[in-house]
Amino acid sequence: MKITVLSDGGWGTALALLLVENKHDVTVWGPFADYVEEMKQTRRNDRFLKGAELPPALGLTADMATAAEADLLVLAAPTQFARGCLEQLAAAGVSPDTRIVNVSKGIEVGSLLRISELIEAVLGPVRYAGLSGPSHAEEVFRRVPTAVTVGSTDSELATEIQSVFMNQVFRVYTSDDVIGVELGGALKNVYAIAAGICDGMALGDNSKAALMTRAIAEMGRLGGALGGRAETFSGLSGIGDMIVTCCSGHSRNRHVGEELGRGKALDLIIEEMGMVVAEGVKTSESAYELAEKVGAETPIIREVYASLYEDKDPRVAVRDLMARDPRPERG
Repeated sequence: MKITVLSDGGWGTALALLLVENKHDVTVWGPFADYVEEMKQTRRNDRFLKGAELPPALGLTADMATAAEADLLVLAAPTQFARGCLEQLAAAGVSPDTRIVNVSKGIEVGSLLRISELIEAVLGPVRYAGLSGPSHAEEVFRRVPTAVTVGSTDSELATEIQSVFMNQVFRVYTSDDVIGVELGGALKNVYAIAAGICDGMALGDNSKAALMTRAIAEMGRLGGALGGRAETFSGLSGIGDMIVTCCSGHSRNRHVGEELGRGKALDLIIEEMGMVVAEGVKTSESAYELAEKVGAETPIIREVYASLYEDKDPRVAVRDLMARDPRPERG
């Protein structure tokens, strides 16, 4: 299959290498022509996926018209940059038969759109699937055994994507719960910031376990109110992705929280990360607004939002979470 990966970030690059291994004709599109040219010369992408070698069979381009000439498009641009990427794609021209699989994990700020909704808003109806699960790029490109879920209401497309991506070290399950798959991948980034705050404050295992357990319940409440199914949030794209993102040293969102927990200002954290994007920072804002809109009880999201955008001391946020009124344990 002729496949274009839209984004030369770490996750897009790792998936491109996987697809090349699976014998597909793969091209990576990057937004900056000078850096694409550098990658062509060095056959490396050390800016976003250090240590990965780009094989000769992997194409590289900064031209969207060239990128659009594919059987399958893999949208890997960070969520807050996805609209601009899609607008370029629309200008290049796509047909209603275009197949797009999204691998980004977020909710657009302002519009509060999930990626499937954003794609439809910009491109109109296309054949869509979303791929999500516990899958750090740094481990996928090293062929660490990984399992993910592809969500689509188009069962034929879901099965096709499953076949395209799956191999002996990358296992793909299917689901028809697009909303749940997308929301699980987006919301876990917010909870990973909270988990990082626990680590930065050296609160210990008890605290982090309690946080993650209550975050699972909270994800189910908000995700359910928005149309996702409970079993999806209990699966790879929900609990699975949250576990790895809350606990891994590879997690950019956990890193942001850890630095916040140590007392560092958000602006400085983002500046020090350079071009590397932590999706949870912006998604915290969108998730907070969505929870307010549907009336879902999300105290963890509320406190993460306050720590990021209202200059609330994370220590006060932890105190306020612990001091809430007593209640039975339930979902």
